[in-house]
Amino acid sequence: MKSLFSSNARARRRLFLLLRQNPSGTPSPSPPLHRSLVFYSSSSALSCTAFRGGRGLACATASACGVSETTKKTPLSPSPPLLRGLIRRAHSLQLLQKEEKEGRRRGEEAGEEEDSTMNEFLSRFVSVMRGKLCDVYPDCSKDTINSMLAVIVQKVVAELEKGSIEHMITDASSTALAMGGIQSHDDLSLDLWTTVWEASNLILEDMRKTRKREEMKKCLQAEDVKAMCQFARDVGVRGDMLREMRLKWGEEKFSEREFYRSLERLKAESDAASTRLIESPANAGDGSGDVDGIGHSGADGGEEGSSPSVVLPQRRGKIKYRIYGLDMSDPKWGDVAERLSQAEKVIVPEEPKMITGKCKLVTQKILSLSENEDPSALLAEWAELLEPGKVDWLALLDKLKERNPVLSFKVAEELLSEQSFMADIRDYFKLIDGHAKENRVEDAERILQKMIAKGITPDILTQTVLVHMYSKAGNLERAKAAFDDIRNHGFRPDAKAYNSMILAYVNDGQPKAGEALMREMEARDIKPTKEIYMELLRSFAQRGHVDGAQRIVNTMQFAGYQPDLESCTLLVEAYGQAGDPDQARNNFDFMIKAGHKPDDRCTASMIAAYEKKNLLDKALALLLDLEKNGLELGVSTYTVLVDWLGKLQLVDEAEQALNKIAEKGKAPFKINISLCDMYARAGIKKKALEALGIIESKLESLRVDEFERIIHGLLAGGLVSDAKRIHEIMQKQGHPSSEPIKVALMTAQVIPRQKSGTR
Repeated sequence: MKSLFSSNARARRRLFLLLRQNPSGTPSPSPPLHRSLVFYSSSSALSCTAFRGGRGLACATASACGVSETTKKTPLSPSPPLLRGLIRRAHSLQLLQKEEKEGRRRGEEAGEEEDSTMNEFLSRFVSVMRGKLCDVYPDCSKDTINSMLAVIVQKVVAELEKGSIEHMITDASSTALAMGGIQSHDDLSLDLWTTVWEASNLILEDMRKTRKREEMKKCLQAEDVKAMCQFARDVGVRGDMLREMRLKWGEEKFSEREFYRSLERLKAESDAASTRLIESPANAGDGSGDVDGIGHSGADGGEEGSSPSVVLPQRRGKIKYRIYGLDMSDPKWGDVAERLSQAEKVIVPEEPKMITGKCKLVTQKILSLSENEDPSALLAEWAELLEPGKVDWLALLDKLKERNPVLSFKVAEELLSEQSFMADIRDYFKLIDGHAKENRVEDAERILQKMIAKGITPDILTQTVLVHMYSKAGNLERAKAAFDDIRNHGFRPDAKAYNSMILAYVNDGQPKAGEALMREMEARDIKPTKEIYMELLRSFAQRGHVDGAQRIVNTMQFAGYQPDLESCTLLVEAYGQAGDPDQARNNFDFMIKAGHKPDDRCTASMIAAYEKKNLLDKALALLLDLEKNGLELGVSTYTVLVDWLGKLQLVDEAEQALNKIAEKGKAPFKINISLCDMYARAGIKKKALEALGIIESKLESLRVDEFERIIHGLLAGGLVSDAKRIHEIMQKQGHPSSEPIKVALMTAQVIPRQKSGTR
């Protein structure tokens, strides 16, 4: 039987028509190709046995073909010519297996790698071809499919023995050429070889991808890649940027390994070629051979006197060389050299040019300019005369800064567009930082816009300065935007940026948001300063947030900051604002037991806590105890007493306390609010208007509750016109009017209050 899979074109067309017309799997007449496969199903066991001898590769193939033990024990029929060929092939494969074992014992790692690659290829090939055969022959039994598969694998193994997998299988574009080389075999049809070649190409491509993926994993876990990633983390690189850099370094490591592998392969091929030339009979007979390990070849049938041509391996890739572990063949080192030369100019700056003649006169004119004059014309003339470099411009700016700092900022902004000045990110940063320190927010934002328009992205230093500037200006939204930009660019905010952002939240009345940032600092091992803790504690205390104040005090103790007089005073103030005088007194007594002597502000906070609940007897008892212990009351304590006594309409006692304040020093401004309210309610119009006149000089510093207290006091004293005037001023300042104020004003207009007698 000449061929197992070949048939004429009409039989192949019939096979494909049958497959297309009978997709449901109903019984149909077997084509000639099917019958030929069934005819040789009895020889599948011996075929699989023959495969089992070939370099340890066919064992997996035989098991994948599904050949049972029963089939192996069946007596064999007289061997046809194909079976005798298979037996010879099995014997030769067994000999090759012995040679392979001897080679492995000699430590030939290349052979072992090829065996593992061949095993993987054949395992995948058997799996793919089994599926294709089941699709083409859905009606065939499993034994028939296994027999077909055994014969196909036998032919493929025969082709593989002629060379490596890569030598046998070419790219898809060269498939036709490959099939042309196989057309001399009459065992399998051209359509089947096409299927075999397509499956083989897909399997090889998948194997290459798998191998590259495994190699990339090893490269990403290499020690030098880990070291570079750790260095990147240390300098603040995070997020997607770090992942991209790690992948890039892994690819470079992979390319480096592939390059050295190619060199090793070339060396092995060169050594093998040299060995063949030395051992060949022709070289031994005529004396022609290798010279210094380099192969020589001449033209076949050429003249005796022709000089031999030297055969050298072709170099692949670029030459790579290392210095102290660094790959200096990378083109990036050229850029590094250029940057180093520029850095040397910065470290060892050039001397500015000598200014003489007319240029000196122009320099004097520039230095004598006022802040409102335009320096553009003089700067252009100065540049034309001197042809300055950056060092000359910087020397001029230093002179301007000594004479007129405001003008120096104006000139520096003009120089940003000067080509000879060569403005970089540091120049923009210095200008923004200078404007931020002077609280010139609009000027700093204008420089920032010019910086962005030129294509320079603000770095972490610039963003930190912006956060600090907006925090000082009270612009919370812009401060948050600048702080988020630091995070979005993959940078790690430093302690200065965190402190500025926390202060922005505190100044905006959001101490809880500031506390959250403080917790984030602690999670990133950035220790907050004591000033930050105190600002948060002060903000919680002013708003009467007892829980937040207590958390801050506990956190301070864990951070190593022990409670001092200031923190204890703020805690007493927090409980006083919350209306809990008992807890305030407990903290007050704890402070004294801890060895801290209460000052005037702490005593005033304790008296204010008693004022919230109108516990005058406890307050007086506390004052008597403090006087016995040698504590002298101060202005803050007497101010709280004047306010409390004024609310109780104890005018004489309040005036006595006021006299004590006069003896101690100057009375605070806010005490006039208490006096105006007290005198107006008491009907002492003259003194009420005197206190009101002092208040009107600083109305912009009053809060809404203070405005409302003044208006209520004036209305209670019958001073309706003055109350309306103060109400209008309050509205002009943007303070909203509460419903009680509106009702009181409307009532005063309809029902005039009865004026009390004057004193």
